[in-house]
Amino acid sequence: MASPESVGLSSARLARLDEVMKRRYVDGGFLPGLLTQVYRGGELVHTGMAGHMDLERDKPMREDSIFRIYSMTKPITAVALMMLVEEGLIGLDDNVATHIPSWKKLGVYASGLPTLLAGAPASFITTPVERPMKVVDLVTHTSGLTYGFMMRTSVDAAYRKAKINDFQTPGGLDTFIEQLSTIPLEFSPGTAWNYSVSIDVMGYLVQKLSGMSFGEFLRTRLFEPLGMTDTAFHCPPEKLDRFTSCYQPAEGGGLKLQDDAGKSTYAAPPILESGGGGLVSTAHDYMRFCRMMLHFGTLDGVQILSPKTVELFSLNHLPADQELADMAPPGLFSEAGYSGIGFSIGCGVNINVAKTRLPGTLGEYFWGGAASTAFWIDPGEDLAVVFMTQVMGTDARLTLRRDLRTLVYSAMTESFT
Repeated sequence: MASPESVGLSSARLARLDEVMKRRYVDGGFLPGLLTQVYRGGELVHTGMAGHMDLERDKPMREDSIFRIYSMTKPITAVALMMLVEEGLIGLDDNVATHIPSWKKLGVYASGLPTLLAGAPASFITTPVERPMKVVDLVTHTSGLTYGFMMRTSVDAAYRKAKINDFQTPGGLDTFIEQLSTIPLEFSPGTAWNYSVSIDVMGYLVQKLSGMSFGEFLRTRLFEPLGMTDTAFHCPPEKLDRFTSCYQPAEGGGLKLQDDAGKSTYAAPPILESGGGGLVSTAHDYMRFCRMMLHFGTLDGVQILSPKTVELFSLNHLPADQELADMAPPGLFSEAGYSGIGFSIGCGVNINVAKTRLPGTLGEYFWGGAASTAFWIDPGEDLAVVFMTQVMGTDARLTLRRDLRTLVYSAMTESFT
């Protein structure tokens, strides 16, 4: 690693980052362990580790530990889609039904129930959409789709009934798309923001348009060219000794096991390759992905995207340049705060630094995963940060990401913007 001072960062302040995160979150019982990497000015300048990758087996955190990255899969899927955009196979302004004909008659939920009797078909009344769903609605979560875990509406209930996005659904992505064709939309595309299975639909589109399975496309077109050797839809047997266990808050404090590394469903390939949340990866691999994006689409002589396409990730693609606070229903789950945040291509983007109440840069883009992982890419400061841990449902997640961001930016001795 290069010296932090050589790229405008302070070694002492990066040491403070490690000390605070360990004391507050690992020693405090909120996280089993953590791994942080900071890359700036073309150099990896910091790797910080604390705690354990597996508490039951007393295994300390390793730099090559393999993590469930859940929704940090989404930006990878977005890049895969944009690769096909560059090849002229699809456009962001295409109607989705052009590529998924069974969705042509999708309407917006008006009334009805997922089922009237056990085993009976769903009974819905719908109204027509104000305009057709476009591919850009998928990449920005303005499609009208939802997730089954929201537990807010009859549409959410229908998703749960159909086991939408179950990684072991027979028929995989094809069945998933057909199931969605029978369930109405939550709202007319482009009129609201709702975290959803939209990115999984993008994975299906990549599979259909490329003529290979989604996993094969990612492996041959993205992971192997970038040297992301530990990123896949499952952890193979020979790598299970590096696979982390996942935890959740225990009643009364501390942590309890949520998914045992030695017995995990991630130890075998899934039937459905989820572009919204199915990958496992390492900090090293994910940083290589971030470095490719930070270097405008090229890493170590391998070009994945053009610089102009990568620039789109720093722009807000929500209608009328709105932010999430304008479009998201109150109380909706998200991997980000709403104020000052727009949505680019498969990830959030900073469009008003003052409103976020945090240090940052216009055009930086980011996202997180359900097990409290996080990353961001700040082109203006030539900076990328990857944070790995494994805890589901922790109340500390928002303060964790706030503290991580604050401590990284406070380590700067020089701003590039």
